[in-house]
Amino acid sequence: MKSGQKIKQYIDDNHLDVEYLEVNESCHSVREAANAVGGRICEFVKNICMISKEGQLIVAIVNGQDRASTSRVGKALHIDRPRLADEDEVLRQTGYPIGGVPSFGFAATFLIDPKVTELEYVYTGGGSINSLVKINVRTLIEVNKGIIARIRK
Repeated sequence: MKSGQKIKQYIDDNHLDVEYLEVNESCHSVREAANAVGGRICEFVKNICMISKEGQLIVAIVNGQDRASTSRVGKALHIDRPRLADEDEVLRQTGYPIGGVPSFGFAATFLIDPKVTELEYVYTGGGSINSLVKINVRTLIEVNKGIIARIRK
């Protein structure tokens, strides 16, 4: 199953009230994604995949203009500082390519920066570099059982 179909199936199976968007342009970067849908960069989130010392996948969700801090993620979870996942690990652990990773729909510990919660909705990866999901932030927190913690640099 293609990764875009996989997230659409997850959305359907969980009856999520979200907007799935397929575009002709690449959404690999936040800037590309914003241009593709005519949105503002502050409406987009980045999903930074990290790996704990024990091999657990951690997804740090930050505003599109921000960067995630591995030391703050470690402190928030009371663990040693995690490392960034490489491209193969991201694909293997999430089922999605870098640039298309959604903020939900796979097994991980999800941390959400408080700055993200200031918004009503956000755009996140839609499973491929040509798709996005527009989701209400409250729904996002509920669906991924997100932990709210200051994780941006």
